[in-house]
Order: sequence, then structure tokens, then C-alpha cells
Amino acid sequence: MNRGYKSHSRIISRRTPEDFTPDGNLAKPAWREARWARFDDDPFRRKRHSRAQTAVATLWTPRYLYLGYRCRYVVLNVFHGENPTKEKMGLWNRDVVEAFLNPQPRHMDHYYEFEVAPNNLWIDLEINLQKNPTYDARWNSGFEHATTINRARRFWTCEMQIPVASLGVQALREGMAWRGNFYRATGFGDDAHRSFLCWSPVHGLRKPNFHVPEFFGLIDFA
Repeated sequence: MNRGYKSHSRIISRRTPEDFTPDGNLAKPAWREARWARFDDDPFRRKRHSRAQTAVATLWTPRYLYLGYRCRYVVLNVFHGENPTKEKMGLWNRDVVEAFLNPQPRHMDHYYEFEVAPNNLWIDLEINLQKNPTYDARWNSGFEHATTINRARRFWTCEMQIPVASLGVQALREGMAWRGNFYRATGFGDDAHRSFLCWSPVHGLRKPNFHVPEFFGLIDFA
């Protein structure tokens, strides 16, 4: 079957003059120049989650891709008592932001997954939908990440710094285009009761599934 990308979603990643260490502060000057995309649509149902509205932006230098998330919330659901220096399997069963990144769009089923929770727990995975299992938890990107929680105003932030060499890219440069998607999960209970949000919507599925690369949007490096 002839497969192709079905998404028309597009985000601009702007070059930032110098690298910086993530600290969760999205008020720093670098992010003022970013193009922010806001989303609150449920990717699988005709529903909006306005109280969980999420914003995402991306910056780049030749060595790193930077992602920033700003997430409104009602309550937080996180794992407690975990070692933050080790990746946490099953992190997606609690509140989390996620990025699926494919630097080689012609290989649709091979991409990389990054997740960070409000308390800065994390996991990164190499995904290949042609293999069983489809993920490699042993893969380690060495990405840096940091979060902050503003309980008074009920939002949390996340910054990620991803070394592009870990994705098989020698250096980022203007004019490159990747495919990818940005997600968020929040709330308590099983998947039927939690809220899921998606930058590039996923349509026509019988059950929720983020791993549908046909619906990955375009990431343009400007």
C-alpha cells in the first residue's frame, strides 16, 4: 500500500544564536523569538480540553534541537519516589509532554520519542514500527531537560535540549525539514478518563494511538 503523510500541520523552528542549558524558564530571551503553537484539541475525539491548553515551540543550533512546552492544568498526576537520574518506563501513564521526531521523513516508521513529566522524570526511546518490540529502551540520546511548576497560576513548563547527533544528524542547518508530533497526556484513571492533546491531529482510529506517523506534521528549520 502506498503510504504518505496526511498532515498539513507545520511549525517553524528558529535558530537561536547560542546554546543554553535547560532550566524550565520559558521567559528567557531565546523563547521570545520562537513561533509558539497552541493546541487543546483531543487527537482522537471531537473534544477540546481548554483547561489543559498547551503551547509548544522549537529552537535550534547546529548541535541541538530545543523544545519548550507551557501546560495549563487542573491537577497533576505524577509518579512519586522515583530516581530522576534513571528513565521511567510507563511514564506515559501519568501527566507528561511528548515529542516524536523523525529527522529522515522518507523512513516513516523509524523515529525517536522523548517524554518529560511535570516533576522532570523522563524517558527516551528509539521507535521502529517494523520491529517487535517496536521500541528500544536501551537507546539513550543524552538529552537534557528541566521543568517548573507554577501552582498559583496552575501551569507547568518544560524545556528539552536534544543533541541531534544522537538522531543520526551531523548538524542542523537552515532549510532542513523533519516530521514529528507533539503530545500531552493529563489526568487520573485509565485512558478512557484521561485527557490527551495533540499538535497534529490523528484521525480515524478505532482506539487511541500516538504512533501513527502518517499524521506527523512538518518541522521547518528557518
